[in-house]
Amino acid sequence: MSNNYISNKNFALIGAGGYVAPKHMKAIKETGNNLVAALDISDSVGILDSYSFDVSFFTEFERFDRYAEKLKRLGDKKQIHYVSICSPNYLHDAHIRFALRIGADAICEKPLVLNPWNLDALSDIENETRRKIYNVLQLRMHPAIIALKEKIEKTKSTKKHNVILTYITSRGKWYLHSWKGDLKKSGGVATNIGVHFYDMLGFLFGNCKDNVVHVRNQFHTGGYLEFERARVRWFLSVNRQDLPNDIPEGQTTYRSIIINGQEIEFSGGFTDLHTASYGHILEGNGFGLDQVRPSIEIVSQIRDLPLMPKSKDAHPITQRYL
Repeated sequence: MSNNYISNKNFALIGAGGYVAPKHMKAIKETGNNLVAALDISDSVGILDSYSFDVSFFTEFERFDRYAEKLKRLGDKKQIHYVSICSPNYLHDAHIRFALRIGADAICEKPLVLNPWNLDALSDIENETRRKIYNVLQLRMHPAIIALKEKIEKTKSTKKHNVILTYITSRGKWYLHSWKGDLKKSGGVATNIGVHFYDMLGFLFGNCKDNVVHVRNQFHTGGYLEFERARVRWFLSVNRQDLPNDIPEGQTTYRSIIINGQEIEFSGGFTDLHTASYGHILEGNGFGLDQVRPSIEIVSQIRDLPLMPKSKDAHPITQRYL
């Protein structure tokens, strides 16, 4: 990233009380821009003071909407240029529409939407408003992933890579009682915690050719994906009982990608990826609807495909549940 991006633009943030919101606040500040308004139904948003004391905060969407419209009528220096969206997954579509309606571009967390057909409608609105929709796909900005992509593209062999992807992130009892545990609101485990990994796999290995699901419930899901250049056995879980026995005591998350028997180390390097993503967008780049579609198609299929539990392609951990 060259740092030749536009700064001193006005941002609004929806979902200021969410887990990922501070990363967006930090990115807005570090790229030299201004957070002028924020919305969350919860008022536990003292984190805002770490970035600015001048943010107009709202707990009701209607008042937030009215304020945004007011700023729009005050000219370019006052209007909101970008809306950062960190709200629950099922609200992303509506909040993106709001951003474009007030004349702003949208920067949205993953998953951009829950279903592929939602992307078609958003594409129409992009064309109508001449505004842009961007998704934060920060793994594409990770130095280790970029280096791996370059290595893969230099490989002349036509033989497909064999990949084992494992991601376990422990969640407590609250998880199932929140919107994240509601399939209609989050899209389930594969959508909520896995969509960025499916995007990364497509980024590395090309188009998805086959999608098989072996196990799927509210705690974990696993299956097999075949891409143009890779065969992938994958497993995702929010249940700490699935953590390997040999990880350090107290560690609650396990992330592993093994390609052709070799572990790919990318556990570090995540600190500034949102800032890098914002810089990429502000330079006039960013990842739009076309880049998002493949991973949304994959997670939508994972929710609906019939289970095929008996398979030689099942992930090693998945074998426990077959």
